[in-house]
Amino acid sequence: MSTSSRLISKTLLVVFALTAVSACTWVKTTPEGEKVTVSDGTGVSNCERKGEVESALKSRVAGVERNATKVAAELEALARNEAAKMGGDTIVAESNVRDGKKTYGVYRCRS
Repeated sequence: MSTSSRLISKTLLVVFALTAVSACTWVKTTPEGEKVTVSDGTGVSNCERKGEVESALKSRVAGVERNATKVAAELEALARNEAAKMGGDTIVAESNVRDGKKTYGVYRCRS
């Protein structure tokens, strides 16, 4: 195998590995977090606001931008997990994803 062929093979291998890693889901929702619902904000006016949580994670891995949908899902999972710890049962997005961060309001709507 020539030097240029080896270089191309190594480059393709690195690109493949980075693509595979960027597609992975790193954050899992806990059993408690599974009980937390995601709301668009309607119906929380009669709920107790417990506070807010800012979810944050790496949106780039080894200089490669991660899949935006997966980043958003992981930020939501982090918020659901944290809301459960705070005694909340509902979260509402209060910001858009920016630099791997998103803010959520935490509410207790069920007794």
